[in-house]
Amino acid sequence: MKKVVKGILLFLIIAMIAVLLYIKIALPNVGEMEYLSIKPTASLLERGKYLANNVCVCVDCHSTRNWNEFSGPPVDGTIGKGGEVFDQRFGFPGSFYSKNITPSGIGDWTDAEILRAIASGVSKDGDALFPIMPHPHFGQMDKKDLEAIIVYLRSLKPIENIVPESKADFPMNFIINTIPKEAHFSSKPSESDAVAYGAYLFNAASCSECHSKQEKGKPIVGMELAGGFEFPMMTRGIARSSNITQDEVTGIGKWSEADFVKRFKSYTDSTYVSAKVIKGNFNTVMPWTMYGGMKEQDLKAIYAYLKTIKPIRNSVEKFSNP
Repeated sequence: MKKVVKGILLFLIIAMIAVLLYIKIALPNVGEMEYLSIKPTASLLERGKYLANNVCVCVDCHSTRNWNEFSGPPVDGTIGKGGEVFDQRFGFPGSFYSKNITPSGIGDWTDAEILRAIASGVSKDGDALFPIMPHPHFGQMDKKDLEAIIVYLRSLKPIENIVPESKADFPMNFIINTIPKEAHFSSKPSESDAVAYGAYLFNAASCSECHSKQEKGKPIVGMELAGGFEFPMMTRGIARSSNITQDEVTGIGKWSEADFVKRFKSYTDSTYVSAKVIKGNFNTVMPWTMYGGMKEQDLKAIYAYLKTIKPIRNSVEKFSNP
């Protein structure tokens, strides 16, 4: 009997080792990388700059943000240099650093390698990228939009900045290889279809990532977009995302289209002055000054899409400093 038990245990150990070896060696697998050579044009550059700065907000994480000011606006001269750390202090299963995405950092990457990183979460050397960069969302965008972003990244001023290697804690160092998936590109909807186009922009901006509370890295079923996701702030305290469902008491159900657009545009108004934040006082990770640069028509489209979201009653304490 003891021999049988030992045999079963030995089999299980060997099977587990085999699975872990497969995950480490064979994954990530996102399919064959197709050849891609993008011909830059003025229109692509303009579209890419808009998406990277005001919709997908790539510069949000890949620049140095000034957390002494409200919403941490990017510091001039740091656009794309990378180096922002997301580690255990903020609840992440490891230490993950944003890449240097200026030509000094990814200048030797091919267009296809950059596209694979953005849309599928696999780096030039084949390593899995932790989805702080929401590649599952970007992989659902129109391929042309991602190509536009690549054209913009190629145009950035080169900044020499050596970024530390990201390291995942156990067991995330194995799990991370299972996260990247093959991209499933879509076609950008017509802007005349406000709800469909708004849904497209909503996905591109990855709004659901921050506005849905999670447990063990997954959104809580039934609480999608009801807010409450916690962000430990560099300036101390904990900020929480807002409920953006159509609940009239705890969400944005009573907001008019004008209210919604004004909330964003107030941060790009000529009279806006970035407020200084004293440590321990309210601050937010929401990049208002970046999203505020969105076109008014695009904000209206997102509003139209949000009007289709079911109301969920969930009162959120916006900020606390224990």
